[in-house]
Amino acid sequence: MSPDPRTRFNLYLNLIRWDRPAGTWLLLWPSLSALWIAADGWPGMHLLMVFILGTFLMRSAGCCVNDVADREFDKHVKRTAQRPVTSGAVSVREALLLGAGLALLAFGLVLTTNAPAILLSFAALAVACLYPYAKRVVAMPQAVLGVAFSFGIPMAFAAALGGMQWSLDGINAAVPPTAWGLLLSNLFWVLAYDTEYAMVDRDDDIRIGVRSSALLLGRFDVAAVMGFYAVYLASWTWLGLRLGLGKLFLLGMAIAAGQVVWHYLLIRDRSREGCFKAFRENHWLGFSVFAGVALDLSLR
Repeated sequence: MSPDPRTRFNLYLNLIRWDRPAGTWLLLWPSLSALWIAADGWPGMHLLMVFILGTFLMRSAGCCVNDVADREFDKHVKRTAQRPVTSGAVSVREALLLGAGLALLAFGLVLTTNAPAILLSFAALAVACLYPYAKRVVAMPQAVLGVAFSFGIPMAFAAALGGMQWSLDGINAAVPPTAWGLLLSNLFWVLAYDTEYAMVDRDDDIRIGVRSSALLLGRFDVAAVMGFYAVYLASWTWLGLRLGLGKLFLLGMAIAAGQVVWHYLLIRDRSREGCFKAFRENHWLGFSVFAGVALDLSLR
């Protein structure tokens, strides 16, 4: 009897975390914030759809690569043991082909933009593929994830401001230093929420030998998470004010800061449930920042 195609399709949806879109939102909000800043307001429907669809496709492709890379580790963690590749329901070949197909679709979207954005997309893909293997050799692999999850920022500037120059000079002309500053700032937000995520799996990671920021930071993990949030909020606010953003932007940042206080209450006792909830709800923090940016630029 041939396999039910509906069952295969559902497995693929499970593989790309269709029912758990938090990762897509975490990628999307800083990219859209940068897109609005680069365009000085509404960026147009074309670029908006490129970044929304491209973010979804690349996050889905990243899940495929991650699950292939972690399949031997995931079988020892209760939360991940039933993932399609780990359980054997989807083969490594299938997962890699699906990931490659999704990445090619995303690249097709990038091809509708301009030369600097296309060039940056290769760097973004390289970092995204590197992350799943970083946890084997890097003490704080969350820093690699931070670069991967922040690369939409310079790409947004390139897509909005770039020309037709296929060179490093073309990238430098389209992506100002402020954009790289926003990337660095956003990296600290990723360190904060992915350390919360690592705190969920701390015991399992110790047992199977996976490195994480939660293990590296030890008993200072909660303080470090709050420090990461503080650096992110302070630096993003400073950069936003330098870019001319005003009161509505500051309101969005204040709402984000209020959510950080709530996250502290969730993670202070280091319970798995609290840390996982804090991680999952981070997309609302990103949305608050984006909403402040977009409203400030739209209503000035």
